Amino acid sequence: MHNELTEQDIRLMREELDYRRIQLRPQLLEEVKTARSFGDLSENFEYKAAKRDKNCNESRIRYLENMIKTAVVISGETSADKVGLFDFVTVFVEEDEEEQEYQIVTTVRQDALKNRISKESPFGKTVLGKRVGDRLYIPVNDNYGYYIVIRAIKKGTDDGSIPINSF
Repeated sequence: MHNELTEQDIRLMREELDYRRIQLRPQLLEEVKTARSFGDLSENFEYKAAKRDKNCNESRIRYLENMIKTAVVISGETSADKVGLFDFVTVFVEEDEEEQEYQIVTTVRQDALKNRISKESPFGKTVLGKRVGDRLYIPVNDNYGYYIVIRAIKKGTDDGSIPINSF
């Protein structure tokens, strides 16, 4: 299995990885050592919390290393009249009779609360490469889906301002 990531995704992951290895890991190890010196480990909340934080950091390091190792670098470039990666897409949702704007992003930067939709989602897969005026069916599951019409495409760029998801 591989992860389709942009160069910017990988750069942001490497920066986080360096921070976690070089700065955070020694700090968390010191916190574990300090908490251990407080005595009885069976009732030592500070020790348990310090160990939990250290283990979470190590888990995140493994996750980032695996994502980078299995990455396939993709480009977000498309023609000016088609929906591409990092573009803002204004759609009319026929069922709700309202317009909404979404940004199509890589999976590691999706955030539904900020209308950043993964290119791997049913919505993202359907709108990528489409043009203004296209009427599309978005499948949600085997029994349900909805129609949208692309009203506008505003070209976006991968400037690194969208953070990598934590988990």
